[in-house]
Amino acid sequence: MTGTYGSSGGTGLPASIEAAWGLRERPVKGPKPGLSLARIVDAAVAVAESEGLGAVSMGRVAKDLGASTMSLYRYVSAKDELYVLMQEAALGPPPPLPALESGAGWREALRQWAWAQREVFHRNLWMLRIPVVGPPASPNSLAWWEQGLQALDGTGLSEREGVSVILLVAGFVRNEALLRGDLAAAVEARGISPQEVMNGYARTLDRLIDPARHPALSRLLVSGVLGTPDDPDDEFAFGLDRVLDGVEVLLRGRPGRAEPGPGRGAGVDAVVPDPRPVTPSAC
Repeated sequence: MTGTYGSSGGTGLPASIEAAWGLRERPVKGPKPGLSLARIVDAAVAVAESEGLGAVSMGRVAKDLGASTMSLYRYVSAKDELYVLMQEAALGPPPPLPALESGAGWREALRQWAWAQREVFHRNLWMLRIPVVGPPASPNSLAWWEQGLQALDGTGLSEREGVSVILLVAGFVRNEALLRGDLAAAVEARGISPQEVMNGYARTLDRLIDPARHPALSRLLVSGVLGTPDDPDDEFAFGLDRVLDGVEVLLRGRPGRAEPGPGRGAGVDAVVPDPRPVTPSAC
């Protein structure tokens, strides 16, 4: 969750949360015909998508809308509040999870939830630059949290454990998206292909590594693995399954625990076909 958790008006909620839930009165007539909160948020998102979050400011958004900066403050009290509304718009409600509807089990449901969240992040990498200052409280962020917790229904986890599992999975998704986004931006900035980047990295290590001091890195270099870029989907699938393996270990022996569902064995060593689910759009 992003935004400022300070005091606000009569609701006792932060200003950003009031705005996200539509609890604040808006001007009946804006200072400029056609100006609205929705247009302000859309304009801010457009700037973030094209130039990054750092380019978003009240002045820049006002300029793109052909309005004065002060006129925006009748709708949005501060940039932190605008960030929350931008995130809410880009996040959207979570898509239905086929595994929840079919009863396929907690593991498949949580996998689909993670893949859907990753899809949103990869479409809106600027979201990852918004500071996280508190737990989710906006409508769409709470809807995603609710869906993740529903995936764990029947597992026998305590409420605290369920929250911890959701934070673990969401943190993995966020970190992977951030890392991949940074790497893609670096490759694009250099104007060369991922293959050329990896080849250059392998040559650099070859000059720096001392087999006596770095035996493991030396073996890695000799294997040729570094000469081939990883498939991001495969890497994500591998990492996510290892995270879920850990949850499976936690669930072993719990009374009333839910089975992983069709396609998974009862243990963490089960062999799975292609783990990538087909998920609908997250926004």
